[in-house]
Amino acid sequence: MFSAIDYYAGMGQIAQDCSSTDTDIVDMDPDDLDQVTQVIGYHPRYKDHFLHTQNFIMKGDGPLPYHYRYYLAIIAAARHQCPYLVKRYEKEFINQGGSSDWLNGLEYIPPKLRAIYDINKILAHRPWLLRKEHIERLTKGKNSWSLSEVVHAMVLLSHFHSLSSFVFSCGLTQKLDGLSSPKLKSAPAEIAPNGNGVADGSRQTTTSPIHQQQLQLQQQQQQKTVLGEISLNGSSANPIDNSGVGATEAAALNGYLATAQQQPQQHGICVEALMERMKVLSQKQDECSEAELSNRFKNVEMQTAELPAVTPEAAVVLPPIISQYVDDPNFTYQDFARRGAENINTFRIQDYSWEDHGYSLVDGLYNEVGTFLDEKFRAAYNLTYFTMGGIKNVDTSKFRRAIWNYIQCIYGIRHDDYDYGEVNQLLVRPLKMFIKTACCFPERITTKDYDSVLVELQDSEKVHVNLMIMEARNQAELLYALREIMRYMT
Repeated sequence: MFSAIDYYAGMGQIAQDCSSTDTDIVDMDPDDLDQVTQVIGYHPRYKDHFLHTQNFIMKGDGPLPYHYRYYLAIIAAARHQCPYLVKRYEKEFINQGGSSDWLNGLEYIPPKLRAIYDINKILAHRPWLLRKEHIERLTKGKNSWSLSEVVHAMVLLSHFHSLSSFVFSCGLTQKLDGLSSPKLKSAPAEIAPNGNGVADGSRQTTTSPIHQQQLQLQQQQQQKTVLGEISLNGSSANPIDNSGVGATEAAALNGYLATAQQQPQQHGICVEALMERMKVLSQKQDECSEAELSNRFKNVEMQTAELPAVTPEAAVVLPPIISQYVDDPNFTYQDFARRGAENINTFRIQDYSWEDHGYSLVDGLYNEVGTFLDEKFRAAYNLTYFTMGGIKNVDTSKFRRAIWNYIQCIYGIRHDDYDYGEVNQLLVRPLKMFIKTACCFPERITTKDYDSVLVELQDSEKVHVNLMIMEARNQAELLYALREIMRYMT
């Protein structure tokens, strides 16, 4: 079987294979980049792919009119109560000629656009509930969508659901004062991961080793400045209200991770121990039976369901500035393992995978976007500098794969050839809790949560973990959406 790890392993290391050829993005003035993109700038090679993809789906050729694209971004971010993205794209929507009336709420938008809202809600919280009938209803009737438009919308919605996870998981939010925000004091240095100067396929500049070190130190300091200057989720400016949430659940969700900061030895694992576990797993020769692999997946799935989370019945209190964009706010994530009588089967990658099915389908209906998405997924998955917590020459592939597959396990997706026993070996409970919250309830991540996980890792490494959360979640949503589009077409 052609597995995801085989597919991604063939990509080589990102420092070698992901060259940038689009000078329009590489040469952007840092003042033109929003704060979140500047944090992504910890990893310049990934940032290029992120910006290429986002610019293409928002500004490039595509079936949806531009004001529709920006409105879809607004309602996607609103599902996760992300005021920063909502306010940012409200302005972009108006700049694209959108009607200000639409900003009054969902009842003011055209029936065609309103018709996709249920899909937005399902994709954001329980993508396994999506059915081909949802696609059929969109593509028939007076205000019908073309399949190309549906694919474009799915790509946009999943992108901004996942980007909301990244905004919160980095402990970032924005003062909503017309999007005025602190900027980097100077342009971030575009340092290639292999340290060979500016990573630009069209024009490559070399620098002396001393100058390279100065640029790297400058970039690290600038990124820390951004992380420090942006207003934080735990501040009084945070509009999220925990009223209506059970005291036990709220304390577990918002307080458990913070204790790891106070007691790191009890709640975490040191880098040396993690490296030793990765080494042992890499040397393991025995193979598990299919039944044993299946049982280990189910064990991790059930353990994930038992992690503390907000009860589905709890009332959700929306920030007033985004409440007009949210219908059915109490529809939130429910653990896939507790799907109960819904009779929903585990999504098996051997039956429908991105590389064998999703990529070609999305590229066929929305020309070129599959390539952009594929390169972005590869970049996040394969990104490595062979370091961990300041230790060099570390093979982090086991750790990265455990994170990626655990994220998709949260959404009921099983990579059939993967031993999910490795998840329990490499991901400690506080990190699992952080990942689950970032994926499913990102609006509840606090600065303390960000600070308390992976305490021995550098900020750039923690940002990389959050990039994988964003991209693995994005891919999971797209897999469910594209599978149902395929079923509808056949």
